[in-house]
Amino acid sequence: MIPFIKKLSSKRLAILVPIPLFLLLWEIVSRVGLYNAALFPPPSRALLALIEMLKEGTLLSDAFISVKRVSIGFCLGSFAGISIGTLTGRSKFFGITLGQLIQLFRPIPVIAFVSLTIIFFGLGEFSKYFLITWGVFFPVWLNTDTGISRVESSYLRAAQSLGANTRRLLTEVIIPAALPYIAAGMRIGIAVAYICLIVAEMTGASEGLGYRIEITRLVFRIDKMIGILVVLGVLGALSDGAFVWFRNKLLPWHKWI
Repeated sequence: MIPFIKKLSSKRLAILVPIPLFLLLWEIVSRVGLYNAALFPPPSRALLALIEMLKEGTLLSDAFISVKRVSIGFCLGSFAGISIGTLTGRSKFFGITLGQLIQLFRPIPVIAFVSLTIIFFGLGEFSKYFLITWGVFFPVWLNTDTGISRVESSYLRAAQSLGANTRRLLTEVIIPAALPYIAAGMRIGIAVAYICLIVAEMTGASEGLGYRIEITRLVFRIDKMIGILVVLGVLGALSDGAFVWFRNKLLPWHKWI
């Protein structure tokens, strides 16, 4: 019983201690004057800046806009990645032809497309959705393609011997078997979506958390900038946590690392 209690206590400490300890060290380093407090404000000042933005009404508005953009871009990018990944993973022809084109564009960072996106689509919402969709597409496509192509041939032969047609083979055997790969790609896509969001909002937006970071930089409000970064981290962590919860409910039999 005692070893179990010790193990439980250690687990709780591992969960609860790191963030408060990090904030405490940050506060101490900033307060003792090792760095310029204007350039490296303590977390207490960042918290006051967040409260100030809440009172102004800008923080919640910007957060809502950014979350909406991430959600739409993530859904579009995931849908495209799963659809095309299934196609290239199942068909050697499309895997060679279409796969080559995708591999050609995959190494190009999203920020390289910002100027072209603004020229083609303007500064409206569509350009933000496009950049986020573009960024999310590649990790989801790659993982889907890998998962689909690695489905055991014995599963396919067994299903075909039982009379499964092409549609049932795809929906009831291939995609379920590849779901762990697809889920891994989508989880990576969540982080990529937030990266693309900030790139899009810092270069051509009039609202959103990325836009607010750029504005606070221009007026040299580092405390507000850090506060917004903290909000972004929290939103990203909540998004990831929600996805992990949904994934575990959808795939309860899979042992996740």
